[in-house]
Amino acid sequence: MNLPIHKNRALQLFTGIGLLILSSCSSSEKKETKAMTDTAIMVTVSQPSADAKQGLTVSGQVEASQTANISTRVMGYITKINVKVGDRVSKGQSLATISNDDILAKRAQADAMITEADAGLKNAQKDYDRFTALYKQQSASAKELDNITLQYSSAKARLEASKQQRNEVNAMFSYTNLTAPFSGTVTQKMMDVGSMANPGMPLLTIEQSGSYQVSAAVPESEISLIHDGANVNVSISAINKSIKGTIAQIAQSSQSSGGQYMIKIHIPDNEKQGLFAGMYANVAIPVAPAIKTTNAGDRVMVPVSAVEYKDQLTGLYTIGSNHTALLRWVRLGRTQGNQVEVLSGLAANEHFIVSAEGRLYNGVAVKIK
Repeated sequence: MNLPIHKNRALQLFTGIGLLILSSCSSSEKKETKAMTDTAIMVTVSQPSADAKQGLTVSGQVEASQTANISTRVMGYITKINVKVGDRVSKGQSLATISNDDILAKRAQADAMITEADAGLKNAQKDYDRFTALYKQQSASAKELDNITLQYSSAKARLEASKQQRNEVNAMFSYTNLTAPFSGTVTQKMMDVGSMANPGMPLLTIEQSGSYQVSAAVPESEISLIHDGANVNVSISAINKSIKGTIAQIAQSSQSSGGQYMIKIHIPDNEKQGLFAGMYANVAIPVAPAIKTTNAGDRVMVPVSAVEYKDQLTGLYTIGSNHTALLRWVRLGRTQGNQVEVLSGLAANEHFIVSAEGRLYNGVAVKIK
């Protein structure tokens, strides 16, 4: 008779335990959901821009406005180098000397020839004066005067030739003492004392100090979009500096640059602080609105700042169905201004995360502002 009573009590007990477990699980899930909501990272999302032309971005290098390779026109051993790399030099300062014993010997020969020719000219001058007086007195014939006149002219020509030969030797002698063509800084030294200098082979390189420009290459498909005098933005990551520059020169041929047109961007003198020749630079060139719509396609453009780099891969963070960050791998195209083209991996109507108030990673809870 007591068996049914015990069964009812056992059933009630199990039912109560089950309800307690369900209640506990539900409460735990609510707390977990609330905790995820409280710790979610605030993010800003956006859709890709369909504007195909935000501007052009090309790479270049900082260089001195004027550079000179110092070389000689004579062959000889280098006897002295007066400067080293990094030295500042002034215009006309002696940089290096080359052995000149043979040129000194030639100059001595030229001086001797001048002395001889001068003596011959003086003798011919006396004969010419004497025969001219005799001809006036009808004591010399016209033929004799013509012969003396010819000898006198030849003597003058020999003296002039000797003087010009000495000028040539002096010019060659000047190439054995190399001087700075302008004030600047020595940036390279290719040879040392004792080396054989050959005509046209650079010994030193000097760059003009205090004046810089940026040299950049523009592809042929974009060269028609820029013009002289355009204002550009030059970014130099090495010193974390952004400079407003002006396009000063556009090459009219790409024959020797592999299809790239070289442009020169002038850097204002008040922005030269901290610059060194050889620094890499990114040049952002705005494109006029009338040109931007030309050939505009359905390209997907996203901000460069939103792109994530993992080794050799590039990606964008999107938002998953459970409100978590999801890294989507994409393939990028050309960079134009502050935007880059997405070739694959992101549709034009898909949202992606532009910025976040914390560190993003796969699976982290996010909350849209």
